[in-house]
Amino acid sequence: MSTYEVSPLDRFHRQLGAKMVPFGGWEMPVAYQAGTLDEHLACRNDAVVFDVSHLGTVRVEGTDALHRLQFAFTNDLHKVAPGRAQYTHLLDETDASVLDDIIVWWVRDGVFDVMPNASNTDRVRSAIGGTETTRDRAVLAVQGPRAKERLAAVFADAAEVGRFRVAELDWHGTPCVVAGTGYTGEAGVEIAVPVDAAGDLWSAIMSCGIMPAGLGARDTLRLEAGLPLHGHELGAGITSLQAGLGWVVAWGKDEFRGREALAAERDRGVARLLRGIATEGRRPPRADCAVLLDGAPIGTVTSGNFSPVLEHGIALAFLPPALADGTEVAIDVRGSALPGRVVPLPFVAKK
Repeated sequence: MSTYEVSPLDRFHRQLGAKMVPFGGWEMPVAYQAGTLDEHLACRNDAVVFDVSHLGTVRVEGTDALHRLQFAFTNDLHKVAPGRAQYTHLLDETDASVLDDIIVWWVRDGVFDVMPNASNTDRVRSAIGGTETTRDRAVLAVQGPRAKERLAAVFADAAEVGRFRVAELDWHGTPCVVAGTGYTGEAGVEIAVPVDAAGDLWSAIMSCGIMPAGLGARDTLRLEAGLPLHGHELGAGITSLQAGLGWVVAWGKDEFRGREALAAERDRGVARLLRGIATEGRRPPRADCAVLLDGAPIGTVTSGNFSPVLEHGIALAFLPPALADGTEVAIDVRGSALPGRVVPLPFVAKK
């Protein structure tokens, strides 16, 4: 008997022949019969749909909701407003490690849906309170340059939701929350739909020529886009500043969790910085491989893979901050030096 949580769409994935894998305490599709490469390229060139129901949702509401989130998170919700979404971090109070990176959907005045990573929902909820609603809904991420064009055939109002906008919409009598967010570097929306209607919406989205894609393609897409993954580019011992995400920190706020420790690092300067490395050939670099400069280790790969768009290996790694773009390095892959060079992020820019 499986001890993993399953998505409301689990039977649909299995009917499509998806390969299921454990992820963040859930059993989720890593790829369908088309395979990760084709799914990846479909997202870059057309449109795909991901089931991301494993992500957490914590509903925070009430007159003090805004204050609670302002104190807990690094970014400043006063930069946005109801009907908008914002990326933010929850920090450890002692060393400013990123306990989780989060999208906040400001649904309406006094009502927020906070979206943690799958395995961090309890940690985030303990910091902000609120009610977990993860198991009450499915979340479908429709992504790609033709995502909205195709989605319009079955959910026209959702297709109109702009980037980092949030809207409460009705789909054939079912209330949904839709945000112009995603994790691929492409345009698209994420749709939170009640469990009872999730299968119908999934089928409708599939009917308009949108390919299903699994977590394998989601990972290679976010890597090409230079987006961090908690547990790799963010996590214990890693701060927002080391990850190159200083823009997510609102220093103008009076206080937030971890502010003092992060300010101390800001003042002394970071000892390492997340950078991109493009490698030669199709052999993929992998996480935890050493990065070498003139044969000496200078850092460690946090994520690496083959880029389907660039057709060579790419990696994210923590490296000395002063290392210039274009510097030739090597990655030690099982005792073999894989040549590469330091490059700016993202690896693949949004079209």
